[in-house]
Amino acid sequence: MKIKTKLVISFCIILFVPILLAGGVIIGFQTIQMKAIEKTYGIQDAGAYSLTNSIQLLNKMTEGDFANVQNLALDNPKELLDHDYLRSLNNDLKDKFSYVVVRNEMGEVVYNGGDNSEEFVESLPVYGETDETSNVSTYLDGEDEILIKQLDFVCQSRKFSLYIITSTVNLVPEIKKLMIDALVSIFIILILTACVLIVWVYQSMITPIKRLTDAAENIKEGNLDFQIECGGIDEIGELCTTFEEMRQRLKDNAEEKLNNETENRALISNIAHDLKTPITAVKGYSEGILDGVANTPEKLDKYIRTIYNKANEMDTLINELTLYSKIDTNRIPYNFEKLDINHYFQDCVEEIGLDLESKNIGLAYYNYVEEGTMIIADTEQLRRVINNIIGNSVKYMNKPNGFINIRLKDVGDFIQVEIEDNGRGIAQKDLPYIFDRFYRADASRNSSTGGSGIGLSIVKKIIEDHGGKIWATSKEDTGTIMYFVIRKYQEVKNE
Repeated sequence: MKIKTKLVISFCIILFVPILLAGGVIIGFQTIQMKAIEKTYGIQDAGAYSLTNSIQLLNKMTEGDFANVQNLALDNPKELLDHDYLRSLNNDLKDKFSYVVVRNEMGEVVYNGGDNSEEFVESLPVYGETDETSNVSTYLDGEDEILIKQLDFVCQSRKFSLYIITSTVNLVPEIKKLMIDALVSIFIILILTACVLIVWVYQSMITPIKRLTDAAENIKEGNLDFQIECGGIDEIGELCTTFEEMRQRLKDNAEEKLNNETENRALISNIAHDLKTPITAVKGYSEGILDGVANTPEKLDKYIRTIYNKANEMDTLINELTLYSKIDTNRIPYNFEKLDINHYFQDCVEEIGLDLESKNIGLAYYNYVEEGTMIIADTEQLRRVINNIIGNSVKYMNKPNGFINIRLKDVGDFIQVEIEDNGRGIAQKDLPYIFDRFYRADASRNSSTGGSGIGLSIVKKIIEDHGGKIWATSKEDTGTIMYFVIRKYQEVKNE
């Protein structure tokens, strides 16, 4: 989830969740409180408005009692002057924060169930100020909100007024409790909402940031052997993914650097080992010449030729080392040109044949490609590929009647070259790795095989740079076949 989406959701949670929960709590408290008020005070159908309107609630609290005295004024008004009845009524009204006052038309108090001052009693409405046919109440607003219900009646030709007076000084404790409980509930809701948001934000943002911090500390200390858990699809999750990719790349680069250093040390060791043999030979034959051991023209000629051949071996090794350094930096010099594949391989075969003949190795050449077939290649580098493969075949030839077959085939858009020998072959376990740098199936590294171990890796690089590929099949004690393909030259016709 994107951070923008989380912010929108957080805003909606902060805005709407407390409102909805507070509304639900208030409605719940209101329902409970209404039932308590109806049960305690006998109020029927007390709506929600009554809880917020003290006058309406006061009116409903004494509505039933006032109706009773109205009926009694019609049926038995004398009862309304009975002090025992008035005391009983007054006791009932005390639970509703009300009391009874009865006064005659002259203003004389017949009964006073409250403790108000005489001035207050004298301020009560006089007889006849209310409509006897309606339940009109009088509301006095001063330091104390007071609701006065007045009933005028006649008893024995005398006029009286009965007042039910209700005060808000101790108005409905349940309402106050409701307000306190509602406020506490809203406060708790806000706290819980904030806690939920904090936990959500912490887990979705702070936790992955802490992972990134720990990862950065590990990288700073040089420890790359760990993995960053990339949970989520938000911006921080994308950052974690990018950070993990960076860590993996740093680790790969470090491993590659270590491998390169190992390979470079192996290369130096290989070159040093392989240079030691021809250098020793050159030194020995030179000393033989200086010491006069080569005391005949034939011996002298043999010594000089041996020195020359060993110098060529050293030159080949140094050239391989130079080319390897160019391969490692992708700076092999290429001079691509259009070649007639038939003429090119015919020249190569003639040159190779003379060398193989001197080593008693037979050579056969089979060409299945039509005349005039062209390729784009670097003549020097392609010749290096052929010579390197032939050189390996000669190096590992272990039979007295050795032979090498070269076949040229047309395989659609490519020319396929096959170079087959009947040498010692390559074990199946070694075959997948022969094109890797410094890999040598011959672990003994004796002087008869030698080599830097980078020849076939150079061959593979050159063929791939020509847009082709190389592979091999082999069977131990039977021989090896090297295959490589190069794309044919095709002219693009403009329509």
